[in-house]
Amino acid sequence: MRLVSVLLILILIANSCKSNGQLSELERWESHAENTTIIRDSFGVPHVYGKTDADAVFGLLYAQCEDDFNRVEQNYIWAIGRLAEVEGEEAIYSDLRARLFMSEEEAIAQYENSPQWLKELCDAFADGINYYLYTHPEVKPRLLTRFEPWMPMYFSEGSIGGDIERISTRKLQAMYERGISFPESVDLEIEKKEAELEPQGSNGIAISGDLTQSGNAMLLINPHTSFYFRGEVHMNSEEGLNAYGAVTWGQFFIYQGFNEKTGWMHTSTYTDVMDEFVETIVEMEGEPFYQYGEELRPVEVSEITLKYKEGEQLKEKTFPAYRTHHGPITHMAGDRVVASAMMWEPVKALEQSYIRTKQDGYEGFRKMMDIRTNSSNNTVYADSEGNIAYFHGNFIPVRDTVYDYSNPVEGRDPKTDWQGLHTVDENILLLNPPNGWIQNCNSTPFTAAMEYSPKREDYPKYMSIDRENFRGIHAIELLKDIKGYTLDSLITLAHDPYLPAFEALIPGLVEAFDLSRNKNADLGQAIDVLREWDFKTNKESVAMTLAHFYGTQFGRNGSRPYKMSDMEAMRYFGTKSPMEERLKIFNDVIMELEKDFGTWKMPWGEVNRYQRLNGDIRQPFDDAKPSIPIGYASGRWGALAAYGARYDNNTKKIYGTRGNSFVAVVEFGDKVKAKSILTGGQSGDPSSPHFDDQAQMYADTEFKDVLFYKEEVLEKAEETYNPGKRK
Repeated sequence: MRLVSVLLILILIANSCKSNGQLSELERWESHAENTTIIRDSFGVPHVYGKTDADAVFGLLYAQCEDDFNRVEQNYIWAIGRLAEVEGEEAIYSDLRARLFMSEEEAIAQYENSPQWLKELCDAFADGINYYLYTHPEVKPRLLTRFEPWMPMYFSEGSIGGDIERISTRKLQAMYERGISFPESVDLEIEKKEAELEPQGSNGIAISGDLTQSGNAMLLINPHTSFYFRGEVHMNSEEGLNAYGAVTWGQFFIYQGFNEKTGWMHTSTYTDVMDEFVETIVEMEGEPFYQYGEELRPVEVSEITLKYKEGEQLKEKTFPAYRTHHGPITHMAGDRVVASAMMWEPVKALEQSYIRTKQDGYEGFRKMMDIRTNSSNNTVYADSEGNIAYFHGNFIPVRDTVYDYSNPVEGRDPKTDWQGLHTVDENILLLNPPNGWIQNCNSTPFTAAMEYSPKREDYPKYMSIDRENFRGIHAIELLKDIKGYTLDSLITLAHDPYLPAFEALIPGLVEAFDLSRNKNADLGQAIDVLREWDFKTNKESVAMTLAHFYGTQFGRNGSRPYKMSDMEAMRYFGTKSPMEERLKIFNDVIMELEKDFGTWKMPWGEVNRYQRLNGDIRQPFDDAKPSIPIGYASGRWGALAAYGARYDNNTKKIYGTRGNSFVAVVEFGDKVKAKSILTGGQSGDPSSPHFDDQAQMYADTEFKDVLFYKEEVLEKAEETYNPGKRK
C-alpha cells in the first residue's frame, strides 16, 4: 500500500511539473538530444550542431564522454577536490588546495548568481554528461556518478591546470604536517626534479596577409600539453556559434581555436598574476587576528573535511582553514604564514572563455578582453579583416613598484595590496606590427615582433619576466625576411628541425676534447659525429641521440654558479663550465648508451619513440611492444615541435608524454581554411579506429584538412546521429 502511495505522489509531481511548463530531467535531456546532431568525420572528430548554444554544449559534452569519459571525469575529480577518494591519501593536499580556494557551497552560489545564459550552458554541460551515463549503463565512473552544473566553476579558465597548480602542495603539506617551511635543500631538490621535465608552454605565430601568398592572415595554433588531454571538436548552433579547435576534456568551450572570422592561440604567460603575502598573526582570547596597518583583523577560520581511500575503505581527515583578505593561508615562510592571492572569478572567467568563441572581428575580441580573467595566458590573434595581434596576459593587478613582488611581501603593510587591475590598454599589447608577424613561445614579449616589439621600459617590471628561450630565438630566425607563406609552409616552419641549444652547448664539448691531453680513441669517434653535426634533429641522427643525453645529463648533474634558466645554463655549460666536467659527463653518456643498447651509435628514432598502449591517464610503456620512431625533440633544446618524455618509465627507450598535442594552421579569408593534427587520435578507447589513426601522420608531419563548413563535413561523414541514438 505504501509503495502505491509513493508511486501516486511521484506521478502527481511529474504531472505538476508538466502543467507548470517544466520538463522532467529525462525529458530535458531528450529535448536537448532531439535538437542536437553529432556528425563524426573520417578521423572521428565530432562536429556538433545544436539548435541553441545550450544544445551545442549538451552535444559537445556527450561527444567528449563518448571519446574519453575517463579524462572528463578525471579533470573534475581533480578540480573539485576529490582526488584522494580514488587515488588515496597521497592526493589529499591536492584536494585541500582546491577547497581552500572554493567550497562546494561557494561554487553553487557562484552558479546561482550567474547570468541566465551562462546558467543554461552550465545546465547543458551537466545534462550532456549525465545523459551519456544514462544511455551507457555499462560505463562505471570511478567516483562521479552524477555531474552538477556548478562544477565548471572550479574549471573555468581553460588551462589544464590553471593558476591553482602554481600553489605548491608540498609546501601546503609541510605547513599542516610539520608547521615549518621546507629546508632549502629539499626545495632545491624539488626544483631540480621539476627542471628535468619537459618545459610547459606553447607556440603561437600570427602572419599578416602582406607575407602570405593569398593575402590573408594566418595563425599557428601550437599548444604544448600533456598528450591526450585535449580533444579536437567543432561546435555549431543556430544562435551564431561556429567554432573549431582544442577543448580540454570536460570544458564546454573551445579553448584554443578559431571561428570563421577570428582565431586565438593561448601561450602560458610569465606575467605576475599571483602574489604571496606574509601575514603577522596574533591570538586574542583564543581567536586568531592578523595585523593590517594599524588594525587587527579577524582571520577567517573554517574547517575542511576531506575523504580519502585507504584499501577498500573511505576515511576522513579534517583540516583547519585560514584566510585573510589576501587569500587562503597556503604555506610558511620561516615561522610566518603566507596567504596566496590569485585571480578567482569563476563566473567571469567562464563568460570570457565562451564569449571569446563567438567574436567576428578585432573590435569584439578586444572588447571581450576587457573582462580580464584570462589570467594564465598570453593570446596570439588573427582574423579575416587582416589583423594580427598579441595580448601579453589579461589579468594583471596594479602594484606599488617600490616592492618586489617576485618574493613574498609584507601583508601587514596596506601599500602592498593590489590596487585594482590594469586595463587592457595598459597591458603589453601589440597590433599589426609593420614587420608582418608576431610570435610568442613563452618567451619575452619584447622580441615578439623584432624592432616593432613592445619596449620593456614602458611597463612595470612585474608585467613580464624579460626572459628569452631557445624556442623564441628559433622562431625569430625562421620568421625574419620570409614571404609567400602558405598553410603548408607554415607547417614546415613550425616543425623546423634546427635546435639552437645544441649550437650553444656542443662546440664546447668538442673544444674540451680537442684540448685534452689524453684523448680516448673511442670517445673521439663519438666526438667526431658531433663535430660534423648541423644541429638538426631527425630520426636517423646518431648525433641527436648523443646531444640529447649529453644535454640532459649536464642539466641534471652539471654544476652552476647560480640559479639559471635553461637557456642560460646551456650557454654556460657550453662556454664556461670546466673542460674536465664536460668530458666526464659525455663519457658517462657513452657508457650509459652502451650499457642500455650495446652501442652508442643509436639513431634518434630508435631511441625516441611514440607508444600508446591503452587509455590510461598515466600511460604505461614497454620496450618489447610496438612503437613508432619520432624525429622531434624536446622544447628545451629549442624545438618548436616539442616532444617531451617522462624519465621514470622503467624503459630504456624514451616515450613521449607531452609537447605538440593538437596543432592547427589557419588561413582567414572569404572562407576559413585550416589543417590540423592530433597526437594519436580522437578516441581514448583502444578498440576505436580513432585511438591511433593519426599517430603515424603525427610522426610524419602529415596534417589533415579541417572540415569547417557543413557541406565539407557531410562529404566526409562517417556517422550522423543524435545523442543517445548512435548505432
